[in-house]
Amino acid sequence: QFKTINKGKKTNIIDSMLRMLEQYSSNLEDLISERTEELEVEKQKTEKLLSQMLPPSVAEALKTGGTVEPEYFDQVTIYFNDIVGFTSISALSEPIEVVDLLNDLYSLFDAVLGNHDVYKVETIGDAYMVASGLPKRNGNKHAAEIANMSLDILSSVGTFKMRHMPDIPLRIRIGLHTG
Repeated sequence: QFKTINKGKKTNIIDSMLRMLEQYSSNLEDLISERTEELEVEKQKTEKLLSQMLPPSVAEALKTGGTVEPEYFDQVTIYFNDIVGFTSISALSEPIEVVDLLNDLYSLFDAVLGNHDVYKVETIGDAYMVASGLPKRNGNKHAAEIANMSLDILSSVGTFKMRHMPDIPLRIRIGLHTG
């Protein structure tokens, strides 16, 4: 009966079992290595998402298992904008064209933000929200930072062209609040 398992070869049963165990062990090692790589890729994606959604100091504390205590900020300035006529633009566009428009526009805004002491809070649809004075306090500079950033964004939007509607000028509405 053992000869049928070994295809008619005469082998020692212990050698055969050892070979099978080595093969099983090797397969397990390969599987563990593959799963470890997959886990590392997912961990990097999670950390990237976390750093996009939260201030760097908060994201780092959460990654290291620390706690984040709520803070009170008595002096901040908030910036908010949206696209004038976004509903109409969307109705006249293919979904991928709307996605491209928002990606192009938000990439432009993000580049402007890098020149100022501000923090992008969130983007929802065509709305873009930025704050200054948090998560790092910057004394009384927050209003000037947001005002200068607003002027830079307005300037960049003035030359912005929608890929699928290059002849239609894009306009945005801006709101600011400080306190």
